Order: sequence, then C-alpha cells, then structure tokens
Amino acid sequence: MYPADLVKPMREELTAVGFEELQNVEAVDQAIAKEGTTLVVVNSVCGCAAANARPGARMSLDNAKKPDHLVTVFAGVDKEATDKARAHMVPFPPSSPSMALFKDGELVHMLERHHIEGRPADMIAENLRDAYNEFC
Repeated sequence: MYPADLVKPMREELTAVGFEELQNVEAVDQAIAKEGTTLVVVNSVCGCAAANARPGARMSLDNAKKPDHLVTVFAGVDKEATDKARAHMVPFPPSSPSMALFKDGELVHMLERHHIEGRPADMIAENLRDAYNEFC
C-alpha cells in the first residue's frame, strides 16, 4: 500500500478533470454496468508508464465524442476495487497503468501497459480518441 501523500497528486490528475474514484467492488460493478460508455483508468505510481498515461487520458477528453462516464481505480492502493475492475477486463492480463473503454457494460477497447509505456501522452490520447469516435 502506497502512502496517501504520495498518491494524492496522482489521483488528482484524473479527478480534477472529472474522473470518479472507485474504491470498492460495488462501485466498480455499478460504474461498468451503467448505460453508455465508461472509461476506466487503472492508475499507477509507476513513473515509466503512468507519467504519460494520466496526461494521455486527460488529453483524450479534448474530443467531440467522449465517454459518458469517467472512472478510475488505483493499483497498489485500492486493491479490491482494482482487482474487480481487472476482472471486467478479461481476457487481458492485469497491468497498470491500463485503460479500458466499456459500452453498455461490454469491454470494447483496451490499452494495456505495453501500449502505454514508452509512448508520449499525445499518442495515448490519440488511441483513446479513435476509440471514442468509434464507440461513443
């Protein structure tokens, strides 16, 4: 478990632009089951990938089409919520950071860590925008 002071600014990078933090299993199930599209960001402390994942997620919202719902879980902090979110992302293996777009509860687009790590935020944002344009 990471100290709250360490993760607070990382949480706020997403909540400041409208992401809702999900900290328990019930909240995850309810969020993913909502009608419409839901972007789930598995946030992470990892500097090599998460440092561009959060800005990429934020930048992706600068698009005509975007998800109806924005939610996030924090790997290494909210274990049960993160595990539940990842269970909805099967068959993809757990990775953090990662991002999943759901439409009416069905997984329709996935960005795993290997799609994020080493890529600039604008490339991550563009990948998400393409998914929004197709599914939102």
